Amino acid sequence: MPEFQKHLYLILYPNEALVASQLSPEDFGSHYSIGSPRHFTGKVIFAEVDINFRNDYLRISEYLAATESGKPGVPKRTKFVKSYRVLEHIDFSALHKLYLVTTEGATLGLEKSEEPARTDTGGRVNMYQEICPLQLLVASRLDPHRFGNYITQETWSKGAPKIFFTQYEVNIEELVNSNEVRAFGLGPLPNVNPANLTLALQELREDLSKRTKTVSLNPNLDVMSYKVIQPGFWFASPDATVFYRMPTMDELHKKHYYWWKRL
Repeated sequence: MPEFQKHLYLILYPNEALVASQLSPEDFGSHYSIGSPRHFTGKVIFAEVDINFRNDYLRISEYLAATESGKPGVPKRTKFVKSYRVLEHIDFSALHKLYLVTTEGATLGLEKSEEPARTDTGGRVNMYQEICPLQLLVASRLDPHRFGNYITQETWSKGAPKIFFTQYEVNIEELVNSNEVRAFGLGPLPNVNPANLTLALQELREDLSKRTKTVSLNPNLDVMSYKVIQPGFWFASPDATVFYRMPTMDELHKKHYYWWKRL
């Protein structure tokens, strides 16, 4: 029997990669966020992939066989399988838990959940953070399901075959109308020119054919708190959607206190 169990991890942030490892998800999250000399600080998001999943593009069997440290009693921490066009070659059915890692290395596992019921948002503009393989901050009148569908099959210039994204629970209309946006040219969203919020809202209101507006080319995930993510995370493709629900702050406080304290 092998000394250490092998795992496949799909890293979604800060980079896209498929990695084989002999570390548990919790140890892998800690190692990749604060224990590796190649990644000094910042959030990490990854998903465990079924160890039996195979795709010819990824050559998984070859790299799994090489996932050994060569030192008795020492696990192989990371063996990179592929660092390019990974997500598009992963079957959603092979995804297990999604893991959110804080800047201090605490790891929270999320299970697949039923996607929230689609409701009429009344024209509300939502704020989506694309995470993998794109990393744009996007304002849109589309609900999350339609947004994923739009990115993966209805737009060529701004799309991708598959997308992993989340939603920030912020009210753009209130932000635009608040003094916080206007004062001193500073805004409530880091890495975002506050004028872009006003422009995005104006364009989406005036041009009903426009479904999305890019707010920032810079990924905001590292400078935004996990606290503003609701209701969760989506994987989307032209023919499938997988959702992972983000616990509420109350649930995190009661059930995942160690992680909650390190937000």
